[in-house]
Amino acid sequence: MEYKRDLESLVDIVIKEGGSDIHVSEGRVPMIRVSGSLVPLIKHKVMTRADMEGILKHVLTDQTQAIFAEKKQVDFAYRPETTKSRFRGNAYIQQGYISIALRLIQEHIRSLEELSLPPQLAMFAQKQQGFFLVVGPSGQGKSTTLAALIDLINNERLEHIVTIEDPVEYIFKQKKAIIDQREVRTDTPDFHTALWGIFRQDIDIVMIGEMRQPETIATAVTAAETGHLVFSTLHTNSASQTVERIIDSFPANQQNQIRLQLAGSLIGIFSQRLVPKISGGLIPAYELLINNTAIANVIRDKRTHEIDTIIETSSEEGMIDLNRCLVRLVRDGIITAENAFRYSYNTKTLEKML
Repeated sequence: MEYKRDLESLVDIVIKEGGSDIHVSEGRVPMIRVSGSLVPLIKHKVMTRADMEGILKHVLTDQTQAIFAEKKQVDFAYRPETTKSRFRGNAYIQQGYISIALRLIQEHIRSLEELSLPPQLAMFAQKQQGFFLVVGPSGQGKSTTLAALIDLINNERLEHIVTIEDPVEYIFKQKKAIIDQREVRTDTPDFHTALWGIFRQDIDIVMIGEMRQPETIATAVTAAETGHLVFSTLHTNSASQTVERIIDSFPANQQNQIRLQLAGSLIGIFSQRLVPKISGGLIPAYELLINNTAIANVIRDKRTHEIDTIIETSSEEGMIDLNRCLVRLVRDGIITAENAFRYSYNTKTLEKML
């Protein structure tokens, strides 16, 4: 019980400080992440092997303990008894030591406006079918953005929605929609099996927590082609890189087919970063690709290197260039120019714009 109380005290600290993550590792004091920066809890004791093993027994089920013993890492969900908040966790071994990373999942699902996201995103929640991706590095708010879109649909439309996650993060309360949330290992053996199931479950919309395998990507694209609205995430840096990553994940003899399918089923890609604000906290900077005739043509014709230029020159169609977004945040006094350069992936162009 001591380990349970110790972990719950760390949970209380991260919530009180407005943090996002907890890191506990054997041989170190715990650390929390606040506004993007790690803060060591220097008054806390150094974690021992016995501490970490005790915490593992508290947060893992028998099944996930077995997976951890075999694979030396495992994803899990954790809900402290002292709060309504939930955490997405990953336990892993590093240099023979046990480490755990916990990401706070807010109970309240915030709207696009509350998240400072562009209103253009709402149009993707109104689509009847297609493939929409939210991309970016780990920890940049992709799951939160997807949750806002799913909840927007939940508020407005009578639809059957299934989420496939590892683990389940945001818990949706049924409003207008039927929402079934399936967790990998608990409710289904894997993403691919669960995704194939949607073709027999009378589903309108599916949200895939992460596309990790080519089989999952192929099935997601097929689902979008056959009348479903599909949302998912990828760990990529930009819209153009996302298209290339999807195509390159397939063998060479299958790439032309996936190009054709992607050109026809893709409706948009939203890439985001959480940038530190001058006043404290974080704000998203983003890029938005909307699939139009020009985008579909360059995907189909192996000219994905032209995607960035199309985005830059298509603001009148609702597309958003990351550098333009960063420039606006700098000129509005929300972020520093230094951070704009830090988060841009085309700094030469950004320098000219500033």
